[in-house]
Amino acid sequence: MRAARAVWCCALLAVAPATFAGQRRADSAAASLRVALRPLASLAVPGAGQLLAHEDRAAVYFAAELYTLNRYLALRSAGGNDARRFRALAYQVARRGYAAVPRDTVFEYYEQMERFVRSGAFDTDPGAGVAPETDARTYNGSVWLLARRTFWQNPDSAPPPTSPEYQRALEFYEARAVGPEFLWSWQNSDLEWQEYRATIAHSDNAFRRAQNELGLLLANHIVSTIDALVSARLAALARRPASLQTQISPHLAWRLTVAF
Repeated sequence: MRAARAVWCCALLAVAPATFAGQRRADSAAASLRVALRPLASLAVPGAGQLLAHEDRAAVYFAAELYTLNRYLALRSAGGNDARRFRALAYQVARRGYAAVPRDTVFEYYEQMERFVRSGAFDTDPGAGVAPETDARTYNGSVWLLARRTFWQNPDSAPPPTSPEYQRALEFYEARAVGPEFLWSWQNSDLEWQEYRATIAHSDNAFRRAQNELGLLLANHIVSTIDALVSARLAALARRPASLQTQISPHLAWRLTVAF
C-alpha cells in the first residue's frame, strides 16, 4: 500500500510542473491580451481603453472627441455653405452674359476671380486662329504677357506667327487662359466683388480650421492610446505574485509559487 502511494506521489510530482508551466503560459498570454486590448480600444474610440480599466479620465477623452468632432463637422458645413454662396455669386454677377448655364470648375479659377476684375477675351479676333488678349490688367492678358516673356526674346516685339517661338507662346496661352464659357467681369459691380472676396475668404478659413480640428481629433486618439498602453503595462507590472499550495496526502505537501 505504501509502495503504491509512493508511485502515485511520484507521478503527480512529474506531471504537476508541466501542468503549472502550461497554466503559467496561458496566464501570460491572457495578460498580454489585456495589455494590448486597452490601447486598441482607445485607438478606435478615445477613452474606451480607460473605460475598460474603470479610470475616470475616460470621460475627458470622450468629451474631447465629441467636442472636436462637432467643431470639425460644423466648420466643414460652414465652409461648404460659403463655397456654394461664392460660386452662385460669381455666376449671377460676374459670369452673367458669358455662360448660358452654370458650370463649375477648379478652385484656382475662383481664386483668379478675386485678383482680376475682368478675365479679358480669349480670342480678340473673330477670324481664323486665336488672337490672345493683350490687356495685361485682365487675367487672360496677364497669361499672354507671361507667355511672351517666357518664349520670346523681346516680349514687346512679336516674332513671325509661324515661328516656333510664337507657336510655343500661343500653346502656353491656350492651355492656361480662360475659355469663352468661363469669362467674367466684375466691372460696375464693386460691392458684389467685395462680398465675393469676403465669402471666399470665409470659406477658406472655415476649411483651414476644420483641418486643424481634424489634427486635434487624431492627436486625441494617439494620446488616449499611449495613455492606455502605459497604464496597462504599469498595471501588469504592479500585480503581486500569488502563492498556490497543493495537499497531495496527509503526510506530503507540495508548495508552488506562480506569478499572475
